[in-house]
Amino acid sequence: MDLFQYDFMLRALVGALVIGLAAPALGIYLVQRRLALIGDGIGHVALTGVGAGLLFNRSPVLVAVIAATLGAIVIELIRSRGRTSGDLALALLFYGGIAGGVLLVGLSDASSAALNSYLFGSLITTSPADLVTILVLGVVVLVAMLALRPALFAVCHDEEYARVSGLPVRALNLLIAVGTAWTVTIAMRAVGVLLISALMVVPVAAAQQVTRGFRSTMTAAMALGLFAAGAGIWVAATADTAPGASVVLVAIGSFLALALATAARRALRRRSRPVVPPIAEPHEPEVVLR
Repeated sequence: MDLFQYDFMLRALVGALVIGLAAPALGIYLVQRRLALIGDGIGHVALTGVGAGLLFNRSPVLVAVIAATLGAIVIELIRSRGRTSGDLALALLFYGGIAGGVLLVGLSDASSAALNSYLFGSLITTSPADLVTILVLGVVVLVAMLALRPALFAVCHDEEYARVSGLPVRALNLLIAVGTAWTVTIAMRAVGVLLISALMVVPVAAAQQVTRGFRSTMTAAMALGLFAAGAGIWVAATADTAPGASVVLVAIGSFLALALATAARRALRRRSRPVVPPIAEPHEPEVVLR
């Protein structure tokens, strides 16, 4: 039986493919800025929005988008003004977000299964409204990351140089923060809060094994993210496994395969190089002083 004949499986596949493209497109900037774990922090803030949505009987995804966006903007403003370090800002996101989410979910009438669907992902329960949110936000993030690639790369590579060059550094930093919040929110339906960073970072790390330039790494990361999303949903449909975990494990498997292939290729190159004997230096004639 073809499971993709059902509407819920088609929604899961389309949503996963969009996220598989958008997450690495933004994740490469986070890796460049050494903020690979910020997705986890914003994901916990999004969990607070999920709890608020469940408590007030509103769309959890839309409320999570608002909460994650506000949290990302506040943290970026705090970081840019130098009032606290990046590690402390992430700690505030982690602990404050998860505490607020658990508190609000506990006050609502939602069951533990509803909370688990956001913690670990549940693409097969994606509603048509959720899919529209994923499509709209995913396309916006993808277009922004591709269209503004030179400016965003300059800001992530050397912020001071970008500022001297006349680029709107604060606006670009806020764009990355808001884009991260939106990507985390839509990826929350695919892999869950606990695995969000993996979908943004692992394809980038895998692409770095075989590419050198920024543009080629970004393209390869998006291709690997698309492959991991599609293959993960197929594995989940055929083997009856969790979609989010399947997508992440396929991405990690791709990273391991490329890392092993790269290491094997380097070993073969070292063995195939001809051994050149060292050139003996000529001896100078001995001078005898009399």
